[in-house]
Amino acid sequence: MKLDMLDKIAGIEERYNELNQLLMEVGDDYQRATELSIERAELEPLITKTNRYRQATQQLEEARALAETDDDELRQLATAEIEQLEFELGNLERELKSMLLPQDARDNRNVIMEIRAGTGGDEAALFAADLFRIYSRYAELQRWKVEILSSHEIGIGGFKEISFLIKGQGAYSRLKYESGVHRVQRVPITESQGRIHTSAATVAVLAEVDEVEITIPENDLRIDVYKSAGAGGQSVQKNATAVRITHFPTGIVVQCQDERSQLQNKTRAMSILRARLYEIEEEKRRAEIDQDRRAQVGTGERSEKIRTYNYPQSRVTDHRINLSSYNLPAVMDGEIDFFIDELATREEAERLAAAGFED
Repeated sequence: MKLDMLDKIAGIEERYNELNQLLMEVGDDYQRATELSIERAELEPLITKTNRYRQATQQLEEARALAETDDDELRQLATAEIEQLEFELGNLERELKSMLLPQDARDNRNVIMEIRAGTGGDEAALFAADLFRIYSRYAELQRWKVEILSSHEIGIGGFKEISFLIKGQGAYSRLKYESGVHRVQRVPITESQGRIHTSAATVAVLAEVDEVEITIPENDLRIDVYKSAGAGGQSVQKNATAVRITHFPTGIVVQCQDERSQLQNKTRAMSILRARLYEIEEEKRRAEIDQDRRAQVGTGERSEKIRTYNYPQSRVTDHRINLSSYNLPAVMDGEIDFFIDELATREEAERLAAAGFED
């Protein structure tokens, strides 16, 4: 294990021991005890794994000493144990490296996803609906909950745009890789000549933000209310319950009309606005920290063409990692871990290299 890793682990162990001492001295201060216990619990997995690493290292030294014996049976046993322990130590070191990387505070948050039809007219709107189904099915497979925040349907079952909330542990950590431009190549249902068309939709992935985390002055907002409309523009509410919020400093406009009351729509719209503003600040922060590094994986840039869904070839290709699946029906049914797992692996490798932990 490298010295820089050992130094970081030593600092964490020192803090862990300090927390144990503080917990013994905290007395009847329940709130303080809770805070200390939470911090200790966050460090405990790394401490446990470090202890196992040290134990395995000691066992390896003992096995290597036994391998020098003249006893054939003992030597064979020691050789087998050496192989097993070297394999385990390699895995433990990789796991420790990963645990030492700075964690994205957003990873365990719920996700607000926004899908918008791009080039391609009605076919793009239908593809936007297909993407919504992919993420709804994926959430179902993960046992997460989906709530539609706002939608603009067209008459044939597509969406010009749709915003929805996915609630679940680690939702952002998995779905953050979906942000970007998605393309579809297929024969549209409206195409009489059987020609293949290319259409596109954009996906934005935002971490849900608590109200206390980002303050929005009232003077920065204009809030308009109006009667909501359904597909095709028909009125679906007699009262003005739909809400449009304009944020003057950024020009962001958020609309919500799917809830029954004006208050509910305003609450939903403010949630989306906070998430967008938080994402803007996070992008600024990341750019300042890492101006020279422009990795394709995990950038989340909206303009990036990230994936193509080719129906004639039953192929889905992620262009960031040049990875293809030839099981398009499964992907369209929400089975996208094939891509997410590889994207997460590539991103972690890059972060390890940036932190100086590369092999």
